[in-house]
Amino acid sequence: MKKITLVTTLLFSIVTFSQQKLDEVKVKNNNRGLQKSLSTTTNTTTVSSKELLKAACCNLAESFETNPSIDVNFSDALTGTKQIKMLGLTSPYLLIAEENIPMVRGASQVYGLSFVPGTWVESIQITKGAGSVVNGYESISGQINTELIKPLKDIPFFLNAYGDSGNRYELNTHFNRKLGKHWASSLFIHGNTRVGKNDMNNDGFLDNPLGKQINVTNRWQYTNTEKGWVSFFNVKYLNDRKQSGQVDFEPNKHRGTTTFWGSEINTERLDFSTKTGYVFKGMPYQSMGWQNAFSYHNQESYFGLRTYHIKQQSAYSNFIFNSIIQNTRNKFSTGLNFTLDRYTEWVNATDFSRIDNSIGTFFEYTFDNGKTFSYIIGGRVDYHNRLGVFMTPRLHVRYNPWDLGVFRFSVGRGKRAANIFAENQQYFGSSRQFVIQNSGGKLYGLDPEIAWNYGVSFTQKFRLFNKNSEVTLDVYRTDFQNQVVVDVMQNAQQVLFYNLQGRSYVNSVQLDFNIEPIHRLNIRNSYKYYDLATDFQSGRFQRPLQARHRFFSNVAYETATTDKNRLWKMDVTYNWLGAQQLPNTQNNPISEQLGAKSPAYSLVNAQITRVFSPTFEMYLGGENVLNYRQQRAVLGTDNPFGSYFDASIVYAPVFGRMLYAGLRYKIK
Repeated sequence: MKKITLVTTLLFSIVTFSQQKLDEVKVKNNNRGLQKSLSTTTNTTTVSSKELLKAACCNLAESFETNPSIDVNFSDALTGTKQIKMLGLTSPYLLIAEENIPMVRGASQVYGLSFVPGTWVESIQITKGAGSVVNGYESISGQINTELIKPLKDIPFFLNAYGDSGNRYELNTHFNRKLGKHWASSLFIHGNTRVGKNDMNNDGFLDNPLGKQINVTNRWQYTNTEKGWVSFFNVKYLNDRKQSGQVDFEPNKHRGTTTFWGSEINTERLDFSTKTGYVFKGMPYQSMGWQNAFSYHNQESYFGLRTYHIKQQSAYSNFIFNSIIQNTRNKFSTGLNFTLDRYTEWVNATDFSRIDNSIGTFFEYTFDNGKTFSYIIGGRVDYHNRLGVFMTPRLHVRYNPWDLGVFRFSVGRGKRAANIFAENQQYFGSSRQFVIQNSGGKLYGLDPEIAWNYGVSFTQKFRLFNKNSEVTLDVYRTDFQNQVVVDVMQNAQQVLFYNLQGRSYVNSVQLDFNIEPIHRLNIRNSYKYYDLATDFQSGRFQRPLQARHRFFSNVAYETATTDKNRLWKMDVTYNWLGAQQLPNTQNNPISEQLGAKSPAYSLVNAQITRVFSPTFEMYLGGENVLNYRQQRAVLGTDNPFGSYFDASIVYAPVFGRMLYAGLRYKIK
């Protein structure tokens, strides 16, 4: 039995094949949806599938609404795409992985999170600060790893049906089958569509895009506990289509004309991945693993008269060996990984095609005395055909000075190649001209981004009025040595890209207070402060569209389970966002200008679920219950092909109150 646990944990752990982090799995069976262990070295929060059921969690991008560590914003007024931020930085500065294989990167950076249905997710691990070197060199502000439902743990059948007042409908089905002693297979099928046209602010533009998506995944799991092997094989196919723009735009009639402004974003994606782990016989502390992934991503799109096509063909391989030095207090991980990305990228008639490849080796040492102190020190050396040869050092320290209290410290360096068009597609929905101030670098004429991240965290669990309570303080700083500055502060008709000249930094402070005042009632509160500034060519400004102050509160309650396994679940989430720096529009005509700062505003989401039995439940909810809307979400609506059209300045929801309902049915 002991060997079964070791073999299974080998691939299920938060950092696959990294023995140091096996303890993080301990929290998954707790009743709370968010868990933070006192014994892990890294500052990691585990989000269970239970937490994902608290909101209209249709995809991964929408699964963080009840999580105070992640900020969720809309990227523009056209595509309905939700963008996530952590420690004040957008998703390109996060390493986003699926079962510890990098997933949302390159061409999929903007829309990739919407390609993972929420019902497929078993758990999510969110790590603040520089993460493990085992997973690569790109992470700067943190890592998000998604674990999908495992075939050996899945039920034979699951159905989720969803619909909302915005004319969006979804259907998720899971089929699972055990095939003999060692094999199991799951088939996930997801489909969604939006068929109705909504224009709640009467500006002539769709508040949400029309579209449809078909998403299929077939997973296979092989487990041989006697011989110490565990393997996963995954095949995925996605076809996603979006249409946005003016309400009267019809692609077959108006594409390529100036009659009505419209956009289509059509994406096709194919993925294949494998993971194999082996625990040495008679040596449960020694293991090895091999991860491989191959993907094809093709996006064909146009925005008004501007076209953007990007195709990415990728290969990824990572070999990891884990063992100990003398005893289990001293562990290490080492290995080798390889990445190849072939990009075919066109902006109008300009070709930005290229090939990126890198090979690197890493070593990570972990000391853990089993009680009060542990640290991880790691480094890697990589060669990249355009970034050159470079080192990535990282350090994590944990200290438990007293019972139920823990201090953590981390420092690390990250380096990445910015994909300036793929990561900033919201600006295609404007008349802004893209201007690259070429400095002779190898990345669109620019240099790679390099940053250091430092952080300290303190968590104390205690009893308040004889009830479970918890307080956490996180303080982090990110300093950029170089950054590809995306400048919309100088000219409302341009987006400038250039290397940082001066300073760019982010200071992040987050204070959480959680309490369970009565049994089955959980209250989470969080205050976040961001001091983030960049030296633009026109001066130092707070980074646009990032609130300096944010407050979050979530109240969740469950009734007692009856003898027929029936209960009610209720959940309310409140968000308050302070003023945000807006891009400069002062050189527009007065009628097409916005102020320097946005107003502060509040959002409320709520949901109630009725569980009729262990196999059937229904839910009803609302997003933006207070019906707050950004009234002026699109500039230049009277002449969208003119010089002042801009749909990229979005600081609040474009559409108002949205009601939704759904059901879940299981065969166990």
